[in-house]
Amino acid sequence: MKALRYTKRLVAFDSTSHKSNRMISKYLEMKLTKHGFVVEKIKYKDSNGVSKVNLVAKKGSGHGGLAYFCHSDVVPAKKWFTEKFGAFEPTVGKERLYGRGSCDMKGSIGCMLAAAQEFSWDDLKQPLFFICTADEEVGFHGARAVVEESKTYREMVSHGTKAIIGEPTSLEVVHAHKGSYEIVAKSKGKAAHSSTREGLNANLAMIPFLAEMKAIHDETETGPEYKNSLFQPSTVSWNIGIKDDAQALNITAASSKCTVYLRPMPEVDLEPLFERVLKCGAEQGLKVRINKWGEPFYAEPDSEFIQQTLKLANRPKAKTVSYGTDGGMLTEIADKIVFGPGSIDQAHTHNEWISLEQLKLGTEMYAKMIRHWCCQ
Repeated sequence: MKALRYTKRLVAFDSTSHKSNRMISKYLEMKLTKHGFVVEKIKYKDSNGVSKVNLVAKKGSGHGGLAYFCHSDVVPAKKWFTEKFGAFEPTVGKERLYGRGSCDMKGSIGCMLAAAQEFSWDDLKQPLFFICTADEEVGFHGARAVVEESKTYREMVSHGTKAIIGEPTSLEVVHAHKGSYEIVAKSKGKAAHSSTREGLNANLAMIPFLAEMKAIHDETETGPEYKNSLFQPSTVSWNIGIKDDAQALNITAASSKCTVYLRPMPEVDLEPLFERVLKCGAEQGLKVRINKWGEPFYAEPDSEFIQQTLKLANRPKAKTVSYGTDGGMLTEIADKIVFGPGSIDQAHTHNEWISLEQLKLGTEMYAKMIRHWCCQ
């Protein structure tokens, strides 16, 4: 199976987000070029100075067509379920392919590579696009760079290209997902022996802020204005994290940090909550920033595009998911879905895997969609 061979090769690249994705991008560029794609590269360096590469490829001429979006980075695999093989040593067993990224989302990439090569340039009456981004797992930075810099992406937007974000959905058609925001609040103190008056515990200013974050958390869990019944769970998942740098029980903390990770949903206005966050932070003398990484994604489930896609996928209705994707950055593309092989239940796990059946079906489904959107 071509999709399996491609996926095994992709899993073998350790493309964890904090590392450069140059080698896996070079491999993908080689394969795309071999099968008739013209590749545009969007390069940048992340906040740690690590080189990253986005690929924006096009096969065929004309306007419109279909675009497939994926990402090459994976989450870390510090703990793996067996010592027989590592997380980046793709291994088949029990009709599954094991390995970090096999499900999220190198299996999907393998399926699209296998499907795309079934069609020659002459077969395509409308173009097929293949976009592979970096840093999806850590803030959608690659997708942001593509949106801001890619000429090929501008072409897609201008000509109404349909889009598939190939994240794992068990080949269900997904028309909406939550976004991804982060709040970071920092308090500064002074380290000293706690028996003296020389220090200033940074947590003292942070405690009232934490109390307000807890109050907001409780409101988002119960207030109907912060819920959307399309999703499960139906809340923004206001998740609070805290830490300080105190070196011992008898040393005052010189700094304290609170993070809040939340998942905004369509039709839910969070601005009043953000105003409270900023106001409380200012009152306590904290430095607060709000990082809006990815917006919530929503496409009308009754649209012609989604209804046709449901027919192709042989699914009764479109669904929603509670995770985020690069789709939150693709706001200028009207017709888009999330659709890919593998289950999100297997993504990011200590024994991540994708079934061989999903690889087979994923290839068939992507080929069917290319045929429908690009060859008629």
